[in-house]
Amino acid sequence: MSRTGLWDSHAHLDDEAFDKDREELLAQLEQDLDGVINAGCDAASSAKAVELARRYAFIYAAVGYHPENLTGIPADYLEQLAKWAQLPKVVAIGEIGLDYYWKENEPKEVQKRIFLEQIDLAKQFNLPVIIHDRDAHGDMLELFQKEVRGVQAVFHCFSGSLEMAKELAKRGYYFGFGGTSTYKNAQKVREVLQYVPKELILLETDCPYLTPVPFRGKRNNPGYVEYTARNAAEVLQMDFAELAALTAANTRRLFWKIK
Repeated sequence: MSRTGLWDSHAHLDDEAFDKDREELLAQLEQDLDGVINAGCDAASSAKAVELARRYAFIYAAVGYHPENLTGIPADYLEQLAKWAQLPKVVAIGEIGLDYYWKENEPKEVQKRIFLEQIDLAKQFNLPVIIHDRDAHGDMLELFQKEVRGVQAVFHCFSGSLEMAKELAKRGYYFGFGGTSTYKNAQKVREVLQYVPKELILLETDCPYLTPVPFRGKRNNPGYVEYTARNAAEVLQMDFAELAALTAANTRRLFWKIK
């Protein structure tokens, strides 16, 4: 058991923001956290995630193509993802999804097609998927209501409405809560946190982004998941150790390949 008993269920430790001090940071994180899941966003970052998982016992990898990284995607991208998916420490396909915020992203129909292709790949290997959903809540919910079947999922850094959360929770999908849940103006996120069944709650950082209070504006790192956890324990009126144990168990249940 680590110092906190916590998992960071969504990190990007491969990001260049960690190039100067990655080794030192990882040495500390190994003491502070039970584990970290590092999510890939394209071929290069997925390969780095796999390598970090190979080198560090407490790190696991997810591999996939983020909706911001679809331009020029290789024709055989699913073959490479499939090779990685068979590795023992690759525990999910992700980060995948829809992003309608950036206008330079591929058209909506292209995003949907590649998203569903990666969902199908996850089903082939009985892996969960890590979902990115930005400004695409309507289309995302419709896909999960009408087309997506037979795969488990976590909606990373959930930002949808309470009504959307109710629909997803009915289907047993998980919700990732990170630094945004600590922000003063994020009451909607905390309402969702209070509503969803506790067995569907995961904690995350999305580092180096979305740093929680009181470090907002600085580089995020997996160690800061403790601040998100303490805030969540307060919101849910739970003991911190109880919340840590609960969310760690949820993480292991969803990402079943974790040993």
